[in-house]
Amino acid sequence: MSSCQSTVYPGKNWKAVLGGNDVNLFSCLLEVQMQISKQTPSQQIEKIYDVLVIGGGAAGLSAGIYLQRYLLSTLVIDKGKARSLWMQELHNYLGLPPNTPGRDVLKQGKEHYLSLAGDYLNAYVEEVMDEGETFAVRVRIGRSHPTAVVFRSRYLIAASGIIDHLPKLDDMQNVFDYAGHNLHVCLICDGYEMRDQRAGVFGSSESSLEVAFSLGWFTPHITLFTNGEFAVGAAFRDRLTAQSYTLVEQPIARFLGENHQMTGVELADSSVVELDTGLVSMGSKYHADYLKNIDLEYQGGNLITDNMNRTSHPRIFAVGDLKLGMNQVVIAAADGALAATQIWRDIRRSEGARRSPISSSVA
Repeated sequence: MSSCQSTVYPGKNWKAVLGGNDVNLFSCLLEVQMQISKQTPSQQIEKIYDVLVIGGGAAGLSAGIYLQRYLLSTLVIDKGKARSLWMQELHNYLGLPPNTPGRDVLKQGKEHYLSLAGDYLNAYVEEVMDEGETFAVRVRIGRSHPTAVVFRSRYLIAASGIIDHLPKLDDMQNVFDYAGHNLHVCLICDGYEMRDQRAGVFGSSESSLEVAFSLGWFTPHITLFTNGEFAVGAAFRDRLTAQSYTLVEQPIARFLGENHQMTGVELADSSVVELDTGLVSMGSKYHADYLKNIDLEYQGGNLITDNMNRTSHPRIFAVGDLKLGMNQVVIAAADGALAATQIWRDIRRSEGARRSPISSSVA
């Protein structure tokens, strides 16, 4: 049995898991999951990174690119479910064609980061522990045979984002077929695409339906849906009537359409409401449970930061959709640049000059 089997994975038959090869089993496992620069996997475990970035979306990758260009050692850990991954068209990003898929932006961003010799790991962060001068970050690697590994860093950037709640139907695949296409989740991103169309607004509470009045800037043809899950008060109904908006309180049976283009909804009584587009306003899940043991300031689910994205902890930064602010990809990228720059300033002030850890052959 290798030393890493006995110390890191007691009781696990990793030789069987990995096909019985007589190799350093842990290094083999990690090497499959991790794209590293020029060091061996075991060296990555032993080193203390300058910065560990949790999340490989636009904010996290932007931070990683800036950090590497500041000659700071960086590890980006990504679980692979960035919100922008399922954006079919990114409309509001300067310099990009308006039909650019979010996955293309992430792919190019990851390639850019790796070209700067940054380390990247596909894994799930379970917990962050503040050790004083460093953070211990426990991650779970693998799905079929998951195992835990701990990395350490001096600074932490939380860039793990959010995921939008969607209407709850018996057949969720029916929802996924249209979400991110013409069933939108962001009015600021996609209000323009909804102009003068018959739009459905899908909420989870009366307050969540307030977005309909903002959507009214783009189109007057609005139908609001409760999916039979909550009541709407008389005062709110009067406001809808004043705008000539329609309220539907029946449960939704399914979305209608083809080729990922939603054309309406079928209700529980088999009646059909025809639509051209939709806006989901049902809140979000914040992916920051790993910070639960650290005392940080929040407003709702959002982390409160200063103008350089530093949280109430001096060595933890929050960027992108996790922080209080506007959820836009272009802003997330800027957030990453701000956080990375402030961390560089902190380290530069404490260390002074530093010899580059990156080969001079790297651009």
